[in-house]
Amino acid sequence: MTKTMLRILALLMSFALFAAACGNDSDDDATPADTDEGADDGGDEMADDEMADDEMTDEEMAAMDDEEMADDEMSDEEMADMEMADWPDKIVFGFVPSQEQDSLQDDIQPFIDVLQDALGIEVEGIVTTDYTGLVTAMGTGSADLGAFGPFAYTLGTDQFPGQIEALIQSGRFGSFTYHGQWFTNDPSICPEPPVPGTSLENGPDGEIVQVDALDAVALQVGVFFGDDGKAQGETTDDGAVISPGSSCIGSLDSVVGREVAFTSESSTSGYLFPSLDLTNAGIDPVEDITPRFLGGHDASVTAVYNGDATIGLSFDDARRTIRKENPDVGEKVIVFSITDEIPNDVVAVRSELPDSLKDAIYTAVEEFLATDEGEAIFDEIYGWTDIRRADEADFDIVREASQTLGITEPPG
Repeated sequence: MTKTMLRILALLMSFALFAAACGNDSDDDATPADTDEGADDGGDEMADDEMADDEMTDEEMAAMDDEEMADDEMSDEEMADMEMADWPDKIVFGFVPSQEQDSLQDDIQPFIDVLQDALGIEVEGIVTTDYTGLVTAMGTGSADLGAFGPFAYTLGTDQFPGQIEALIQSGRFGSFTYHGQWFTNDPSICPEPPVPGTSLENGPDGEIVQVDALDAVALQVGVFFGDDGKAQGETTDDGAVISPGSSCIGSLDSVVGREVAFTSESSTSGYLFPSLDLTNAGIDPVEDITPRFLGGHDASVTAVYNGDATIGLSFDDARRTIRKENPDVGEKVIVFSITDEIPNDVVAVRSELPDSLKDAIYTAVEEFLATDEGEAIFDEIYGWTDIRRADEADFDIVREASQTLGITEPPG
């Protein structure tokens, strides 16, 4: 049979089926109304079935969404677990005293506890005797983090290249630089009488200028934060008024032949930059003075306060560290010069620690510093009020200073 004949036969069969269907419709005994009602009932039932199907589908879709959300949450937890799987069970955070060592150990413990809770691993806080000890501890893996002055940090990276990196740089009242201060108990060093309630700052052209203590970048002795911001007239717990800090603009020539109380040989503001000041002024920091290294900034201030040394160095304003025990320190210890600006101190970390742990440490410190407790603790330890991620290039000026002085290795 040909294809044409097959097509004709299929067409005839289609017509026959159509005619049969029409005949069945005409022979149906149901009235049009009955037919319509039946159709409507059937349509309603079908619509109800479809709506039920749609509702079930929506419920199923919602359940699926819940399951997907649960899967996503589980995935986040699993990812966090995977990141933490590379973390050590314990890290050691080292500090160097800018005050009495026993006092610093007590001051850091609340922060160490907070950091441990935030990270979910054990954190031990230790206080080393000096920066050199902390550099060695980090370079040999005995410590994982360390709070450093910029000089000690740069020496550490030179001594252990590729093993130590800066993670956090501290800020103080919106500034990420600071300076060292020269002070004395001898007012005759001042060409003009010292002025209470003042401080020294570096001017825009590099000159030293005297400013009101309330306008100083660093919080000065005798200044506190009141309801309307900075104010003079801080008092001790027993109500004694803390004298405002005094300053004048004197000459470094007056230190020649005198005993000078430095902090430590690895301190940026307590030795390196002051020595650079002397060198630039034509004064040998070893031969033309009698240097003494007392270990901490508070120790240097105390030595000058007690008359054990005539000249001392510290960060600005370390007189605050002994103000509660000696409320007249601002009157007796007079600031007469300051160093150039220095990048603020840092928290360094061992480079081989996982990046996720470094990020978690930064976040934990940032969040704690934003609390009243954190602000109070960091103010007591180092005077920090803010932090940012450290930039290695900021410390080039410190490296240049150490090279100028020929200091390329940790002292000692």
